[in-house]
Amino acid sequence: MTGKIVKGIAGFYYVSVAESGIYECKAKGIFRLEKIKPLVGDMVRIAVIDEADKTANIEEILPRKNELYRPAVANVDQALLIFALENPKPNLQVLDRFLIQMERQNLPVVICFNKNDLVPKEEAQHLVDVYTDAGYEAFSCSTRSEEDIARIRSLVKGKTTVLAGPSGVGKSSAVNALYGRQMMQTGEISRKLKKGRHTTRHSELFMPEEGTYLCDTPGFTSFLSEEMEKEDLRNCYPEFAAYEGKCRFSGCVHVDEPDCAVKEALKEGRIRQERYDTYTALYRELKEAEKNRY
Repeated sequence: MTGKIVKGIAGFYYVSVAESGIYECKAKGIFRLEKIKPLVGDMVRIAVIDEADKTANIEEILPRKNELYRPAVANVDQALLIFALENPKPNLQVLDRFLIQMERQNLPVVICFNKNDLVPKEEAQHLVDVYTDAGYEAFSCSTRSEEDIARIRSLVKGKTTVLAGPSGVGKSSAVNALYGRQMMQTGEISRKLKKGRHTTRHSELFMPEEGTYLCDTPGFTSFLSEEMEKEDLRNCYPEFAAYEGKCRFSGCVHVDEPDCAVKEALKEGRIRQERYDTYTALYRELKEAEKNRY
């Protein structure tokens, strides 16, 4: 029997099997010996122990198409990054930090600027243009608009989507507008969790409709990893790619060097000032962190 892990907590894994429900599973000891840990999002083969009690063992983890380390989740199709246009105003440096994390994990991303009913249309469109010009799919919306909600629903339908963004931007409102209370787990897991042995909060997949999974990501933060080299940051800005190798100096990081193709593109309006400003601020942050390491 094959299913998808939708929650993992305290050594128990909850596997959703189409038309059969959710099974509470333990992983076979061989996984520990081979230092393989099942992840939320994994497709697995299970052997049922008790059909009435919906318990089983995980016998095999099927090949992963990708694996994210923050949050720890596998087989993700895309990230839906939600930021507000107002209340709170968008912090573009925080937004770009999220995008850098996703670029480093090769995860396609869609940016949704919520609450467009609170700002002038031109202001919302400007921010959308900043990120579409950078190569991202971006749009503005309002959770009060049926048309906008339909657009988001079509974006996530049939996919496994990570939801990310700071608090207060309307993620919960968007989800409730999409699916109402159906977003909450079916109750099969909840009944098992009431036994009291599970308290730690981890990534979790919700299945609001068959084949559509949304990932709640308590661990999806926007910080820059200390392991990231400052020279790698330029590779996380897709709009810089067209200018690689066109600068005067090999390995140009597009900050202080003369005859820089990226800075020339900035002057000519082919790269947005907002994006370049966050790039240089984050580059200097990484440079300072590197000094402190040594």
